[in-house]
Amino acid sequence: MSKLNIPVGISDFEKIRKNAYYYVDKSELISNLLNENPAEVTLITRPRRFGKTLGMSMLAYFFDIRKDSRSLFDGLKITKNSILCRKWMNQWPVIFFSLKDIDGLTFQSAYGQLLIQISNLYKEFTFLLDRNDIDQDDKNIFLQLKAGRANESQVSRALSTLMRMLQKYYQKPVILLLDEYDVPIAKASSHGYYEKMLELTRVMLGTALKDNSSLHFAVITGCLKIAKESIFTGTNNFVSDTITDSRLNEYFGFTQNEVDQILRDADLESLRENVKTWYDGYRFGNFDIYCPWDVMNFLRDAQRNSEIKMISYWKNTSDNSIIRSFIDYAGGNITKKLETLLAGDFIIQPVDENLTYDYLHSSEDNLWSILYLTGYLTRVRDTDFSEPLPAGTLALKIPNEEIREIYETVIRKWFDDHAAACDRKALFDAVWEGDSEKITQEMSRLLRKTISYHDYKEDFYHAFLAGIFAGSGYVVESNKEHGEGRSDVVIYDSVNGSVAVFEAKYSRVLAQMNEDCDRALQQIDEQMYAKEYEDEYDHILCYGISFFKKRCLVKRK
Repeated sequence: MSKLNIPVGISDFEKIRKNAYYYVDKSELISNLLNENPAEVTLITRPRRFGKTLGMSMLAYFFDIRKDSRSLFDGLKITKNSILCRKWMNQWPVIFFSLKDIDGLTFQSAYGQLLIQISNLYKEFTFLLDRNDIDQDDKNIFLQLKAGRANESQVSRALSTLMRMLQKYYQKPVILLLDEYDVPIAKASSHGYYEKMLELTRVMLGTALKDNSSLHFAVITGCLKIAKESIFTGTNNFVSDTITDSRLNEYFGFTQNEVDQILRDADLESLRENVKTWYDGYRFGNFDIYCPWDVMNFLRDAQRNSEIKMISYWKNTSDNSIIRSFIDYAGGNITKKLETLLAGDFIIQPVDENLTYDYLHSSEDNLWSILYLTGYLTRVRDTDFSEPLPAGTLALKIPNEEIREIYETVIRKWFDDHAAACDRKALFDAVWEGDSEKITQEMSRLLRKTISYHDYKEDFYHAFLAGIFAGSGYVVESNKEHGEGRSDVVIYDSVNGSVAVFEAKYSRVLAQMNEDCDRALQQIDEQMYAKEYEDEYDHILCYGISFFKKRCLVKRK
């Protein structure tokens, strides 16, 4: 196996290139952005962990007049365009500013984080204070912003002030690179100070982008394209590049050809199909795209352990609260669609890419749009349909096994919480009283409230059984070795000296439920699951359960 230096978690272009980290060449993004006549403002939206920050860092090093970046770009595709490089490489004043760390439970807390970020930005440009022909009032504001003592009006105009001073210093307009512009607004929406943060962001971006003679052009990244009326009102020559309508498809994420090359370089071509099943499946514009965060994490781990199993890396970068909030919102219609998606099929939904964070949960359609725009769903190829889809709709599906696992994990947690909030006393009483008919009735009631996944396989029902009793005060064991095998679920009531042993079977047809129930009881007998409890417990209750979709049948030995 070839040992590659994998840059997991590194989004600084210079650090990757100088330290010989493995790099997938995305430098043609530069020529694509510039084209013949670059847009004044280009907004690029992609889900998290698809290389937005690294792309912006590359742009900053390429354009910034304060740097000499020739060695960083040696051997990359962009250097083949010598005319473009002479005109643009290290020829322009650049501001590269990220809002990804602006967070807080209150507006004041988030505002404090913003003050620190702006202060750090201004410290990069203290040389501007030495220029005599820069306005003294601007210098005074500069010092206030650098020290973190500026008022809110000065903070809201921090970008435009710095742009004006840079233009004066270099006698050239400024390239503004603003990364993760919508993070503070998303956090504000979650924590209840949306309007304050929206107004601050609107002024900051408005003064920097609209009719600003100091602006050469701007590139902005984020997860969502917030409705233009909310943020970018009046912005001239505004172009958005989204996962649906894109000319920059292949520059964020990895294409199949790129992943094939990576696996060849790492001598891991035998894992191609597993990598594709788990981390491919996103449809950006006309390209099928892999999540680069997953591919790089997997390569790093595979180099350490040749027996590595496929796991989800993406879920550890966020709390995946959007799925949980979606499920909490769910009515019968949403539940049915989720089950369709988890069975590997697609749904057809209206999708709106122009949303505002305060209306994300205002309708079911908005919720599906958010799952699509944030990478939890992707669109099916248009060529997979013989007839065109209705206007404004997309066929949506779960992209890959990694995202499917995230859904299943969130759904399991949701059901455990949901079941814990339900009145389960009648069910528990029935279990300890040996009333199999009542158990059937109560379990069926809970089963109809679940969101099923894995096409109703046995592990779904095992998780369902364990979830019913979780957090109820009983000790619950699942798939632990007992007797000569492993029983599905065992419930202990030590105070009353009782134990209940459950063996579950999945019935492939409705008519088979009775037979499968008897087969479960027979397995408890033959494997002697209950034998070890005879000396310690006064009451040992053994139950066989058969499940068919959202039906169950319970029998007692």
